[in-house]
Amino acid sequence: MSEYAIELRGIRKSFGRNEVLNGIDLTVRPGEVTVILGPSGSGKSTLLRTINHLEQVDAGTVRVGGELVGYRRRGDRLHELPEREILRQRSRIGFVFQNFNLFPHLTVRENVALAPVAAQRRAKAEVNAEALELLARVGLSDKADEYPSRLSGGQQQRVAIARALALKPEVLLFDEPTSALDPELVGEVLEVLTDLARGGATLVIVTHEVGFAREVADTVVLMDEGRIVEQGPPTQVLDSPAHPRTKAFLAHVL
Repeated sequence: MSEYAIELRGIRKSFGRNEVLNGIDLTVRPGEVTVILGPSGSGKSTLLRTINHLEQVDAGTVRVGGELVGYRRRGDRLHELPEREILRQRSRIGFVFQNFNLFPHLTVRENVALAPVAAQRRAKAEVNAEALELLARVGLSDKADEYPSRLSGGQQQRVAIARALALKPEVLLFDEPTSALDPELVGEVLEVLTDLARGGATLVIVTHEVGFAREVADTVVLMDEGRIVEQGPPTQVLDSPAHPRTKAFLAHVL
């Protein structure tokens, strides 16, 4: 068993001639909260998507729980896994998108219960009961039979978090989970993330919410132009940054 929940080594990714990730090394231990900050276009979301193989890497390796993600090694070469194996791996890696991505034709409870039944072949009655428990956990017990269109953005995002939790993943990834929300709805989503962090979940969160990072993160990572320019505890990175780019970024957002 690996000491790391997530281990990225030498990750490179380009789109055409644009190198988006330039040799990223990052590790996250079980139960840790890592918050990734940085300006738009710095590669934050692309990095997050490489962890569950939504983006294929050009070089480097990704491991979750010690298992190589997306590939199998044969000798000194890596071969991409069949789609069903990649889907199995993704069921261990919860992913919450900034735009919710709920199914509009399904009720809230059906959205939460769908993946465990379809991907993990679990009993529908058992999963439905767990879906109600998860909705209670995110404060939406009374919305189980509503459709997404009848919910606020903050409520939809909390449903998306419950849906990710339904697969009982080893790690949870959040791609700017509050960026699509009206300002008055941000707090309710950050409260759920804070509860998850305090409950010992392993989280990697791309966000612009510096105050949240200060309160909840074990490690803050600052990315710029496809590189990690600084990382460490919040008190170090946010209060006493060493790199000029970190100082400039914080001066802009604080």
